[in-house]
Amino acid sequence: MKKIPVTVLTGFLGSGKTTLLNRILSESHGKRIAVIENEFGEIGIDQALVINADEEVFEMNNGCICCTVRGDLIRILGNLMKRRDKFDHILVETTGMADPSPVAQTFFVDHEMRDLFSLDGIVTLVDAKHVQLHIEDSSECKEQIAFADVLILNKTDLVSADELGALRARVTRMNAMAKVLDAQNANVPIAAVLDVGGFDLERALETKPTFLEPEYPFEWAGTYEVEEGSYELVLEAGPDPSMRVFAAHLPAGGAASDKAAAEHAMRVWANPPLTVSLGGEIAVDANEPTALPSSGPGTKRFQIRVPRTGRLALYTEHLPAEFRLRVLRGVVLRAPVAEREFAAGHTHDQEVTSVGIHLEGEIDPERLNRWVSALLREKGTDIFRMKGILNVQGSPNRFVFQGVHMLFDSSEDKPWGEGPRASDLVFIGKNLDRQSLTKAFEQCRV
Repeated sequence: MKKIPVTVLTGFLGSGKTTLLNRILSESHGKRIAVIENEFGEIGIDQALVINADEEVFEMNNGCICCTVRGDLIRILGNLMKRRDKFDHILVETTGMADPSPVAQTFFVDHEMRDLFSLDGIVTLVDAKHVQLHIEDSSECKEQIAFADVLILNKTDLVSADELGALRARVTRMNAMAKVLDAQNANVPIAAVLDVGGFDLERALETKPTFLEPEYPFEWAGTYEVEEGSYELVLEAGPDPSMRVFAAHLPAGGAASDKAAAEHAMRVWANPPLTVSLGGEIAVDANEPTALPSSGPGTKRFQIRVPRTGRLALYTEHLPAEFRLRVLRGVVLRAPVAEREFAAGHTHDQEVTSVGIHLEGEIDPERLNRWVSALLREKGTDIFRMKGILNVQGSPNRFVFQGVHMLFDSSEDKPWGEGPRASDLVFIGKNLDRQSLTKAFEQCRV
């Protein structure tokens, strides 16, 4: 069976990915395209911004495509294969905060994915106007440029010829092998995006020697010799208010760090977690990880019922030492017979957060414009991205709101139809004051 080509579309927040995606979906190029997308934010906006979204777009469950990408991506790709006759090309749009290498890694380290799909290329959009604000401090921005097969310098109409020349020289120094295109409103030949001819694996390995080493969403795996019966997992307060864990039986002589076992855990980890209360039970061989509350003083205790004697794998979101995690059989401490730490594949700038606001009722457009204009004058450098779908007073159509730093725009979109009307607005940036943003947005309501 012929492999299905996959294009990864990436770029920092506000670079124009959705604009290019809509162009691809609307132009006549003879390809039937399935789209998989992910967002960094509390409210899903992007699917509503994509044309034909009801039929074309599949959303990731997780807020960060690079943290838990492979399990979620493999699950969606597997579901897509059930309707193989409906498409002949797949486009994966990453969040603007994603390192694209784990996405690309999926099509090389997983045997099933490697047999079914071929990575045609990584296409990175670069915001010519605003990239200089992020390129020094954001590892994601650098990775997006370094791994690209095609670099699209977008919004060239917003910079001078000298600024564009300097940017082109800089990205070329970072990635001399990528094809560089200039664009306004992401207007580039579709063939340059969808027919790249193959991802450059050799260059990827030069950029990141560990590229083919699987990255996992958990930081630790322990192997325990267990007997049938009850065990207790104990932990103290740690750096997060909760910690995810997953427990599974192993074959005789197996270890939690074995590739097959770790890959199975990774796929399970992609499912939404089941949160249990204090004293609750961690199911063995469940279909989802378990989220254990860990905040507050005192020791937290949870039960594990082992149905048969043998080996048990335990995977934890963080290192056990961070939560003083222990496994007890009665009052006896049970130590793992083998354990392995998995280095975190990447870190995000912890200051970058999102604020999502859902508002019922109609919006007064004049109040909104006054508020947003004042907000961006005062806080524009901290607000990387704004996007939303607005219910504007008196209009039968949705209004699409888009903003990048101090630039913003809104435009009339398709009719609301029979569904509920409400406004959703998302901010992504630094030093975001949720309470202040929510209160100000509410004051724009009619």
